[in-house]
Amino acid sequence: MGRAHEVRKAAMAKTAAAKTKVYSRFGKEIYMAAKAGVPDPDMNQSLKRVIEKAKAAQVPADVIKRNIEKAKGGTGESYIEARYEGFGPGASTIVIDVLTDNLNRSLGDIRTCFNKSRSNLGVKGSVSHSYDAFGILSFASEDEEGVLDALIMAEVDVKELEVEDGAMTVYVEPTDLYKAKDAIDELYPGIEYDMLETTMMAQDVITLESDEEKMLFDRLLTLLDDVDDVQHVYHNVQL
Repeated sequence: MGRAHEVRKAAMAKTAAAKTKVYSRFGKEIYMAAKAGVPDPDMNQSLKRVIEKAKAAQVPADVIKRNIEKAKGGTGESYIEARYEGFGPGASTIVIDVLTDNLNRSLGDIRTCFNKSRSNLGVKGSVSHSYDAFGILSFASEDEEGVLDALIMAEVDVKELEVEDGAMTVYVEPTDLYKAKDAIDELYPGIEYDMLETTMMAQDVITLESDEEKMLFDRLLTLLDDVDDVQHVYHNVQL
């Protein structure tokens, strides 16, 4: 698969603006998880898991605390998950997950991004069928055999395991993400994760041929990044 280096490079390349986007994304997820149950991670498993993901993404403790307190305050905010799919320049495809309090606004914003980059918004299922979902864990280790044994003992469905420059990246079934985390936590008490999340990966990756296609695709990604409701963007382009 050869994705470990790209995964870590993307994680390390976050700008200040990108970090703000990450904080906002996790802030919504933390707020919703806290609001849906007890606003205490020791008593709310969903909240605990979102916080673990947020910490792996370097979200500051004050951002986590602020959104939990916001949920405790009983504000009337509520968010809905939605997914949009479409076709970008060349043979590119793209999947966008949003968390929004206004579906009409989100759809309008996403459609504008596609229109401004000469791309086409598709219908549900038009693109996502060519993507696979994975859970990803990345952490410091070179003991492939030891980690794999621990995961197999925990009955984790391991799709792939890579080691590069002292860092290990494990790809698992999305439903096994936290089962895998528990097994690794037991193997390496106190370990910190560089990545702990679920993601979508294209079954076939393409390269954009012309400068115009590359320019339009970059424009599409930039426009989508500016939409507050956008939580995740997945695509099939080798950058």
